[in-house]
Amino acid sequence: MRKSAFLSLFGVFFVFSVFGQNKIEYKEFTLDNGLHVILHQDNTTPIVATSVLYHVGSKNENPERTGFAHFFEHLMFEGSENIPRGKFFEIVESAGGTLNAGTSQDYTIYYEILPSNQLELSLYLESERMLQAKVDQVGVDTQREVIKQEMKEVMEERPYGSFQKEIPVRLYPNHPYKSPIIGSAEHLEASKLEEFMEFYATYYKPNNATLSIAGDIDYAETERLVRAYFEEIPKGTIEPYRPNIEIQKLSNEIEDVVYDNIQLPAIFQGYLMPKKDHPDTYALDLLSTYLLSGKSSLMYKELVDKSQKAIQAVAFPNDLEDGGMFLVLAIANMGVDVDDLNVAIDEVLDQVKTNGIDKNDLQKLINIKENQIINGFGSVANISQSLAQGHVFYGNADYVNTQLDLFRKVTAEDVKRVAQKYLDKDSRVVLKYLPKPTDATE
Repeated sequence: MRKSAFLSLFGVFFVFSVFGQNKIEYKEFTLDNGLHVILHQDNTTPIVATSVLYHVGSKNENPERTGFAHFFEHLMFEGSENIPRGKFFEIVESAGGTLNAGTSQDYTIYYEILPSNQLELSLYLESERMLQAKVDQVGVDTQREVIKQEMKEVMEERPYGSFQKEIPVRLYPNHPYKSPIIGSAEHLEASKLEEFMEFYATYYKPNNATLSIAGDIDYAETERLVRAYFEEIPKGTIEPYRPNIEIQKLSNEIEDVVYDNIQLPAIFQGYLMPKKDHPDTYALDLLSTYLLSGKSSLMYKELVDKSQKAIQAVAFPNDLEDGGMFLVLAIANMGVDVDDLNVAIDEVLDQVKTNGIDKNDLQKLINIKENQIINGFGSVANISQSLAQGHVFYGNADYVNTQLDLFRKVTAEDVKRVAQKYLDKDSRVVLKYLPKPTDATE
């Protein structure tokens, strides 16, 4: 069903209601072309979120052509055979909705949030994008310039922003995760239209996608519409590249200096984490919250309040399909030597490795995580995307209902153990960010 005239657009954008149930109910099915479909009904508010997750991220790219997945995040808004160039946003916003997309190392996701009477519009748009997106020279040239400017803003002009490139290239010496998601300007400049067309034909096909719809829907009618718009799309015939590479753990600490357009020095520490679906990721997530979640956290109290060696400190895990990274960073206070700051960070981490945490602190951490998860379910967009990610990365959409139990199983000893195991000084990357030297000749 190709409806190029499907532009009778109207509606109002509604604010999300709070999702009050404990269990996310859903239905799922798979089309003959391989598209997996997940539906969740929530009739409390007349809105619907439609997400399409493609199992392609920066790790699936040719190492000589990095940045393609992120490039397609932009390019897929150019239009299609039936949608005029650059009209995606205008069409959805005119219907009272919003839309966006995102790229990670492991996947790319597109979504629309619309009044529920505009569900068919979102299915039409996403089916057009999947079947016959505009991948032509005009779109490639346009988005190439947009992304080059984005690279400049993120990597060069944003203070400390280059850590997104500098840490992975050292932490993942033998894996595609070493390339930044945004890619290389040189690679994009050298790429030909035919290479973009092949990338589209390989990864943006129904058998590499999960369609997830959550909100004010009727199950039977939604399935009918999904089949009407997506069943005719041919299955992809090119086998996607999936790197089967065991990430090589560093045998020694790598310490480097990065000069940046900054005023205050900073320390960035990067540690290798296990694969996304490994049981230890839950303890590492709670550990990051313990180290830094607000002004009562350990790192904030020790580095900002007590010693005043830092004006800001952050710790967070980035869990990834093949093995993530645990990042710790702190920005030095005025006059503090960056090496002293690094030692102070290590002292905080050593506290946890040696003393662990008590049961009361652990329960507080689990309560924080429970609030985060439940609050996330207040948005049908979050539910839609969580169902898709559960299916793709954990083998079951029901992960949305079981993840909290996995956090509740974490013990205080688990938190201490993962701190000792993964925050290993002998296999980490430490970057000292320093202000660029002033040219004495200027």
